[in-house]
Amino acid sequence: MATTLGQGTGQQMRSGLDNKPKYTPRQGQFLVFIHYYAKLNGCPPAEGDMVRYFKITPPSAHQMVVTLERRGLIERVPGQARSIRLLLSREDLPDLE
Repeated sequence: MATTLGQGTGQQMRSGLDNKPKYTPRQGQFLVFIHYYAKLNGCPPAEGDMVRYFKITPPSAHQMVVTLERRGLIERVPGQARSIRLLLSREDLPDLE
C-alpha cells in the first residue's frame, strides 16, 4: 500500500505494510541521482558529485548518505571512495527532477 505525499509532489512513499523501504521525496532524488550517475559514468558518485549536483554542503551530502544507508536503501564501504550501491531497483525509484 502506497500513500501519496502532500504538496502536489506526486511522489510516493511506501508504507510499512508491503515491506518495501520508505524514503522521502528528497531521499528519492538522491537515490535516483545515484542510479543515473552510476549508469552514465560506470561507477557510483562520490559525495562531492552530490554536493555539486544538489548544490548542498559536504556535511549535508554525507548526512544524506548515512541516512540512506541506515534506512537500508544503499550499501557502502566506509572510507572507500565511490562504494555506494543501491539496494532498490529502478522501478522503486522516482523520476529525477
